[in-house]
Amino acid sequence: MPAIQTEQKSDFLTALTAPTRSRDIPDSADVYGWLVGDWALQIRRYWGVDVSAMGISGEIHFGWVLEGRAIQDVWIMPQRPDRTSAVDRTRNMYGTTLRVWDPTLQAWRITWRNPAGDHHEDQIGRRVGHDIVQLGTRPDGTTTRWTFTEITHDSFRWLGEALEQDGRTWRLEGEFLARRVQ
Repeated sequence: MPAIQTEQKSDFLTALTAPTRSRDIPDSADVYGWLVGDWALQIRRYWGVDVSAMGISGEIHFGWVLEGRAIQDVWIMPQRPDRTSAVDRTRNMYGTTLRVWDPTLQAWRITWRNPAGDHHEDQIGRRVGHDIVQLGTRPDGTTTRWTFTEITHDSFRWLGEALEQDGRTWRLEGEFLARRVQ
């Protein structure tokens, strides 16, 4: 297989990225556009374990893609300068989310893939009050809820929860505090 040339890589990024949201997405439906840019993360909980004392930092990068019809991100934990080949697979995140507006549902279809940690989920996202809530089901049938809350222009809190077997109790699996990088 031939090596990828710089020109080909540049064409790929140009074809993928978009400067702004497509006019196909109404202003009222643009619940993710405010995320575009770069964010620093402090991780408090991961897979239900309090990791706040470990000082794990991460990063997220969001942008419009596919002619502005979707928002894509890259979630990285630990952050790139702290990554080594010895990263524990259970605390290794280098994945991407694709959020695509679905006018039929009046919601966003969300696909998360983390090949570094062998984790994937599909969800539906909507604004709920001041928060953004994404609901889905893992391949094993576990119902999940991911919430962007305490949202300001420069910060947010992200919670990842799983529904317990009783069908009523949400178990906190992940908590990330994000600050916009200027």
